[in-house]
Amino acid sequence: MTRIDRRALFASGAAAALLAATGVSASPQRGGRLRAALSSPLFDQAVAATVYDNLTEIAADGTLRGELATDWSSDASARRWRFTLREGVSFHDGTLFEASHVQALPMTVEVIDARTVDIVLETANPNLPYLLAHPGYEIRSESGAGTGLYTVQKLDQGRHFIGTRVADHWKEQAGWFDSAEFVHFSADAVRAEALRDGLVDVADITALDPLANPRDFQTLPGGQVPTHIAANTVAVPMSVGKSWPLDNLRMAERWWMG
Repeated sequence: MTRIDRRALFASGAAAALLAATGVSASPQRGGRLRAALSSPLFDQAVAATVYDNLTEIAADGTLRGELATDWSSDASARRWRFTLREGVSFHDGTLFEASHVQALPMTVEVIDARTVDIVLETANPNLPYLLAHPGYEIRSESGAGTGLYTVQKLDQGRHFIGTRVADHWKEQAGWFDSAEFVHFSADAVRAEALRDGLVDVADITALDPLANPRDFQTLPGGQVPTHIAANTVAVPMSVGKSWPLDNLRMAERWWMG
């Protein structure tokens, strides 16, 4: 699928017509269910990124921004880091997010007050804010609930996940799907067949099934070796995160139905 430079298109009055002609929505549309066929451990990582938030996030353009943390700073040694936490965030179980929940991270966390924590490292790490955006550093409540855009409707551990969009979430301009469904298939061929037959909208495969029509699909994030392939019925922003597959595992948050 040929990528469209929306910044250029929006500068002309023909933008909407051209986008409609190519079958791509001019702006994110709310609704629908995103269905994905995933391998392991990508299945578990995608579920975590959909249900949970981290302190920080790597945006699609590679820049670092706050998620459950709003700002941070370190001392001169880069061993002690102070994070200010976002206010008014609740877990899916109704628990209010506060500093004590950060203590579950696999590092030394000192609670300063309800909205401030210090993370103390044994050795200096000037890249700690980037590390905290990685898979494995999600924030959970005591019951295991998340603060992400989607709450668990069904979870067959390691096999099948259905998540529904949280009605009132602090991320208003994200999470366009009403629900997301992930199914684990260990075999590449099975994931490719599921995508070919329209049973899913995206699969982490490096090549289409031989019987699939390439015109119906888009390879992402691009380049000679894709990390996943999506149907053209899914609209994907121009900038797609490349730190991890599936738009930094945030496809349910960033994509929409075209």
